[in-house]
Amino acid sequence: MPKVSKQSATQIQEFGPVTSRRAEMGGLLVEFASFGADADLDGPLQALPGAACQCPHWGYVITGRMRYVFGDHEEVYEAGDAFYQPPGHRPYVDAGTEMLQLSPVDGLAVTERAITDWMERQEGRTP
Repeated sequence: MPKVSKQSATQIQEFGPVTSRRAEMGGLLVEFASFGADADLDGPLQALPGAACQCPHWGYVITGRMRYVFGDHEEVYEAGDAFYQPPGHRPYVDAGTEMLQLSPVDGLAVTERAITDWMERQEGRTP
């Protein structure tokens, strides 16, 4: 049976202050994320419908605090909380937060492409 841990994850990516250690399993991306600073995706998500992440996520907050904003409400998760976030959310994560998150590979690719494009524009790497 496949398994992955923060230490054994083979894909390591940096998104600004966020470190992501991940592996794909059965069509899901298993991700251990650590936030070195407060983070939000308000800028990068502008390119997506409703300026919100359109990928569902399931996960567990290991340490710290996260807040997800929807059009009509918000939800807060802290250390020890398991969560499910349907499409249409905007995440805000406190510095020092660590979480385990599972996301459909295809859906997450769309969101990450928007984030990468936005970061490159901010750095002046694309017209």
